[in-house]
Amino acid sequence: MVTVSRTTVAVVGGGPAGVVLGLLLARAGIAVRVVEKHDDFNRDFRGDTVHASTIRLLDELGLGARFRRLPQSRLDDFSLPMPDGSRLLLGDFSRLRPPYDHVAMVPQWDLLDLLVTAAREEPSFRISMGLAATGTIEENGVVTGVHLRPYRDPDGPVEELRADVVIAADGRDSVLRAATGLRPRSFPVPFDTWWFRLPREPGDQATALVPAFSGTDVLLSFPRPEHHQVAYFAPKGSDAALRAEGLASFRERVARLRPDFADRVDAIASMDDVHVLDVRMDRLPRWWRPGLLCIGDAAHAMSPAGGVGINLAVQDAVATAAVLAPALGRGLRGAALDGTLAAVQRRRTPPAVLVQAAQAVLHRVVFARAFAGALRDGPPLLPVLLARYVPPVRGLYARGIAFGPLPEHAPVWARRPTV
Repeated sequence: MVTVSRTTVAVVGGGPAGVVLGLLLARAGIAVRVVEKHDDFNRDFRGDTVHASTIRLLDELGLGARFRRLPQSRLDDFSLPMPDGSRLLLGDFSRLRPPYDHVAMVPQWDLLDLLVTAAREEPSFRISMGLAATGTIEENGVVTGVHLRPYRDPDGPVEELRADVVIAADGRDSVLRAATGLRPRSFPVPFDTWWFRLPREPGDQATALVPAFSGTDVLLSFPRPEHHQVAYFAPKGSDAALRAEGLASFRERVARLRPDFADRVDAIASMDDVHVLDVRMDRLPRWWRPGLLCIGDAAHAMSPAGGVGINLAVQDAVATAAVLAPALGRGLRGAALDGTLAAVQRRRTPPAVLVQAAQAVLHRVVFARAFAGALRDGPPLLPVLLARYVPPVRGLYARGIAFGPLPEHAPVWARRPTV
């Protein structure tokens, strides 16, 4: 038996982009249903950096006080290690105007729970957990809905969710993107990332982000309230060889990169505690088809360099709501929304292109050089000279990380007083 249901906007994917979009559209009084395949948001090693652009958005939505009550740590600066053991302050967030003078580290499930709680306060919002989209429904070349099944029971009951417009916010392996024949252009990435946790001890550095280089190894750690979230970078395709070396060898790599972690590497109990991320960077030439729009990683998968992926996806959601809600309010539906969907792509392509270009530079001058052993004499000279002798540059670096290019503001109709 097939159940048929209907909404105005179907959002597939309950990550930050999908939930923010659902919240904003609901505040415009538009019937929106967000579909998330997992039963909850509790998954490790998702992006947890909440940049100033997103913190400002939460303030505009009246959610800033709730957000600041969440367990979190903060990054106040970004530094680079120098060969003499000193640190060079590269990005100084204190040069930004408070309260947007830092990057917050917040478990993504806490952020999503906050956003969903706020969205449920709107009568036109609905979220369905545990349902996976298996394909699109099309009529006369227009996407008019999605097929849904229980994620844990692929033989379970089928639902046809009909909608005036479908938003694919289902990530870099987007089912809807593939179902509609949209193919991204991929860009080379020289590394993959291995994520793991280590205990945090009293006195640990708490507010600075400092990468570590040793030989051809690269490591980056993010302070969290109760632990360090650690990323080990290695040349792409190294997973099998790295695991074949064994647990003891991996612990030694970590201790060599961060001697201050040597007393706790035993917390990596097995290589099962180390989770590999196949890093990709790609972008759709066209983000939409009649009735369907891709946003976030479904439109442009980002490298973890700079930690901007979540925040760029949230900005996509804000722009989509700002453009789509008025069009739906004018009664546009189906193919009549083509110009609206194209307008979202025009608005959000420049930031995606600029960020990916910056990431490509980081890949080339930092990671590729590190893997070749060329960082023994320190980081590239030009950014070092600029940061050391032209202090305002530190503020520019910080602003670029904190807000990114062309950040969005909440539409006036979505704003609420702070509670």
